[in-house]
Amino acid sequence: MDEKKLLEQWDKEYFWHPFTQMKVYREEENIIVERGEGNYVYDIYGKKYLDGVASLWCNVHGHNHPKLNKAVIEQTQKIAHFTTLGASNVPAIKFAKRLVDITPERLNKVFYSEDGAEAMEIAIKIAYHYWHNKGEKTKNKFVTLSEAYHGDTIGSVSVGGISIFHETYKPLLFDVYKVPSPYIESVKRLGREKALTEEATKMLIDEIEDFLFQHHQDLAGFVLEGGVQGAAGILPFPPNYLKEVRRLCDEFNVLMIVDEVATGFGRSGAMFSCEKEGISPDIMALGKGITGGYLPLAATLVTDEIFNQFLGEFGEAKHFYHGHTYTGNPIACNVALANIDVFEEEQTLEKLQPKIKLLENRLNEFWDLKHVGDVRQFGFMAGIELVKDKQKMEPFPYGERTGFKVAQDMIKKGIWIRPLGDVMVVMPPLSITEDELNWFLDELKDSIKNLKNK
Repeated sequence: MDEKKLLEQWDKEYFWHPFTQMKVYREEENIIVERGEGNYVYDIYGKKYLDGVASLWCNVHGHNHPKLNKAVIEQTQKIAHFTTLGASNVPAIKFAKRLVDITPERLNKVFYSEDGAEAMEIAIKIAYHYWHNKGEKTKNKFVTLSEAYHGDTIGSVSVGGISIFHETYKPLLFDVYKVPSPYIESVKRLGREKALTEEATKMLIDEIEDFLFQHHQDLAGFVLEGGVQGAAGILPFPPNYLKEVRRLCDEFNVLMIVDEVATGFGRSGAMFSCEKEGISPDIMALGKGITGGYLPLAATLVTDEIFNQFLGEFGEAKHFYHGHTYTGNPIACNVALANIDVFEEEQTLEKLQPKIKLLENRLNEFWDLKHVGDVRQFGFMAGIELVKDKQKMEPFPYGERTGFKVAQDMIKKGIWIRPLGDVMVVMPPLSITEDELNWFLDELKDSIKNLKNK
């Protein structure tokens, strides 16, 4: 058996893939990626695919970027890893300073981890521990949004709310308060035309104010994503929703915890989504694009006020009892530094703005398709929701895997995408060209049209 066939056999025999029904995976042909170049990846047979999901929303500047490659190589030739428990390393120090410089004001302390779920787990533990250290031990609950997704560790799942992902683990989770998903609630009560208006914001915020008035005394934090619920199907918040939540958290003495794992590092159109509404949370979680999609790294940023509550004499045991083997890994931090350099040198955010506008204009074309029930955009993120019956907004049966059928059709055309159920996600690297984006959208339209023939 040749090596390629052997790899395919071993992949199905030994490798348990995330969020994947392995029975189905074993029955299908799948891509095994061997290398990448620019906005494309190549499989073991040399076939080329546009990276339509930015390698799960994390690739920023494309694959095999010379400056990012150089940062990895140079640091590897110095030291690959050494613990940061009671020691430090040069890239971790420099990148912590760089993060403080570019993130919203007041976020002055950086705690590293390896992915967004861990960054959120840390955020939750810090918030709980902060109030404990202050002597306010009744503030031990969290409020989050229905349909939230913050990762797959037990703490991050506890503040999540997507039933199909999280329901199985319910007995393992701690209880949280839930307030409605902003987009879903606004559509339900005001209709799609008004779901992203100030009227929707006022309706939602008035009810959150009533909720916080009743429950603020036992609330450690309000947990929410940075302007859009990504894994729920790209569900944007109405205007100034984040800003109003910030105001209420200040008023009721509740920590605001913002998950910018998916929206950070340019995906929203700004470096960080919070900037778009001019707010600074008390705790912010970052991941995905933090290294340009090169290496596992995440960060949880907090204010001086929060950090200072963990200071004390050793015997007081106030310090934060959390850490990972690879916390502050020097290779990951060095490529993260280079990632910020590339943003500046290549004017990534400036060049992104016309592509966001192009995406907005082209998405209007999808409304006319028979099986498209909704089209949603937030910065350089888009979700196109497929439905069986457009008039009744009747979904396709879950077991039919309609979104995956569209994705498989796209793969045949040389574009790799990964749907969220029956929501087709448009999330390419920020470095995609306008011509590539137009081709991507043309082919996606065609693949959705082809549903009627299946």
